[in-house]
Amino acid sequence: MAADRPVGVITRGTTNPNRLRRCDRWLAGPQAWRLRRPAAAPVVVDLGYGASPVTAVELHDRLRRVRPDVEVVGIEIDPARVAAAQHLTRPGLRFARGGFEVPLPGGRRPVVVRAFNVLRQYDEAEAEAAWATVLDRLAPDGLLVDGTCDELGRLAAWVAVTANGPESLTLSWRLRGLEQPGVVAERLPKSLIHRNVPGEGVHALLTALDDLWHRQAPLASYGVRQRFVATVGALREAGWPVLGGPARWRLGELTVAWDRVAPRAE
Repeated sequence: MAADRPVGVITRGTTNPNRLRRCDRWLAGPQAWRLRRPAAAPVVVDLGYGASPVTAVELHDRLRRVRPDVEVVGIEIDPARVAAAQHLTRPGLRFARGGFEVPLPGGRRPVVVRAFNVLRQYDEAEAEAAWATVLDRLAPDGLLVDGTCDELGRLAAWVAVTANGPESLTLSWRLRGLEQPGVVAERLPKSLIHRNVPGEGVHALLTALDDLWHRQAPLASYGVRQRFVATVGALREAGWPVLGGPARWRLGELTVAWDRVAPRAE
């Protein structure tokens, strides 16, 4: 793909500091092995970082605590946004123009591509094609993170996709002030946003979460974190394939295996 013809279109580009902190924490936690495994410095891409490059800067700050030599590349399809970010270039952090073809010099392949609040603005069929394009560029054991969050990053949801296809769905909440977990429905990724209807797995998940949340109401006097941990524990006991354990749940984070929430065949 020619460098002057990136794959994709310019999106709204709105962003805020700390908006993607929940996903960054997950990348630096359960997914940190992907950074530690390569002998050479791993490359991580912040794809479609938007009108401000702040999320790429924050991603570099957080991931270099896991792997000091990590290289983060912020990629944007809008040349004006790329030009505006150049003054923030530093060792291990740079910015380039591109799209879903993920252009990297020397044919390098990223270990992680994080694409947040990008594919939500595409049609569902276009999003599937974008997944395929990005996956073709990943390093072995590479990961595409397709996610959506609210304007302040208090609610977030993302799908982890590898060469084998989608592997998990992660939902993340700011627990303080949480009324019920189902509120995250409005931030589901493109692949699921239209599937929150009876008969679909993601609808069953959110319904079960809200039901169990209300059943754990007596624990509210001990704090919202205790109530949430008990809710997720009950979800696992009910047979849902919950990945991870209480250490992640206490952060307001829930990850389930994809096969229980995958869209039903048309």
